[in-house]
Amino acid sequence: MSDLIEQALLRYDGLPVAERFHVHARAFSAPLLAMAARTPVGAVADIGCGHGLLSALLALEDPRRTVHGVDPDSRKVAWARRALAGQPNVRIEEGTVEETLAGGASGRFDAAVVCDVLYLLPEPKWPGFLSTVRDLLKPSGRLLLKEVEGDGSWKHRKALAQEWVMVSLLGRTKASGGMALKPRAEMTRYLKDAGFAVREVVDLGQGYTTPHVLYVAENSVP
Repeated sequence: MSDLIEQALLRYDGLPVAERFHVHARAFSAPLLAMAARTPVGAVADIGCGHGLLSALLALEDPRRTVHGVDPDSRKVAWARRALAGQPNVRIEEGTVEETLAGGASGRFDAAVVCDVLYLLPEPKWPGFLSTVRDLLKPSGRLLLKEVEGDGSWKHRKALAQEWVMVSLLGRTKASGGMALKPRAEMTRYLKDAGFAVREVVDLGQGYTTPHVLYVAENSVP
């Protein structure tokens, strides 16, 4: 376990067992450190922050970051606020990305991180969501979008089954009618259509039973 992951997980020691288990499982099943390593310093929006683990990693790795996490799930937001109450450069808010923008955040952020969120939305909403995230960014601000690739592999099928359990059976994750996993060529097209310049597509599936892919893009619209 990396020192950074260990420091972040310590913040969750006071949470109930079920919540701690969820956070620990997330720490070891998603390439969050790879996302943090590519995130610039400055103001960072963590869209769909959940329990706030990625927010914690970003804030702990570099105190020059100020992290604004937002999530529509009031239960997860409450746990995130409780765990990260002592972290001065993190703020967790309940709401959607659209509500964040309505709160005067347009063009304010140096970076936005979106980790395993897009696939939970109905696909027709993807263009609007991505455009709204872009509107949060400064010119040339960076988006780090981590999704599970729909590549037809056994890892792809396993990820769909796992998410069905989390969303439909256990109710641990809120979805809005989505559950679509796309090949990287389609995801790249969505990003370009929303006004992003895609700088890097990183395969992060090695060592995991999930086909993780990270898209690093920049706001190309003045």
